[in-house]
Amino acid sequence: MNKSSLLDIIKSKLSEKIQTLEKLIAETRASSNDTKSSMGDKYETGREMLQQEINNLQIQLNEVLKQQDFLKTVLPKQSDKAEKGAIVKTEKGLFFISVSLGEITCENQKIICISPESPLAKAMFGKQENECFSLNNINQKIIEIQ
Repeated sequence: MNKSSLLDIIKSKLSEKIQTLEKLIAETRASSNDTKSSMGDKYETGREMLQQEINNLQIQLNEVLKQQDFLKTVLPKQSDKAEKGAIVKTEKGLFFISVSLGEITCENQKIICISPESPLAKAMFGKQENECFSLNNINQKIIEIQ
C-alpha cells in the first residue's frame, strides 16, 4: 500500500468537500438575498432559517479545513506501531489513522480512515504487530502495520 497515494486520495476528497460546502454557502446566501417580501414575521423566520443553515454549513466547512490542516502533519513514512499516519491491518479491516473520512478505496483495497481521537485509534494506539486490543468487548489482533 502506497501511503503517498492514499494521502493524495484523502487530500482530493477533502478538497472536493471544501468546494461543495463553499458552493452551498454561496447558494444559500444568494437565496437569502432573494427572499424579499412584505410578509413581516414570515419573512424574518425564513431569513433566520437560512442564516442557521449558513451557520451549520460554515461549521462543517471549518471542520473540513481543520482536517486538511491536520493531514499536512501526517507523513507517508513506515510505522512500526499504531500511531498517527499508520496503516493498521486487523482481522476486521484496514485502518488509516489520519482524519475521520470513513471508507475509501486505494489500490483496490477498502481502507477506513479514522481520526487519532476516535475510540478505535485510542484502543490500538502504541500497539505493534501481533498485539491485541479490545473495543466494546470485541477483541482484535493487529496483523500488520505500515
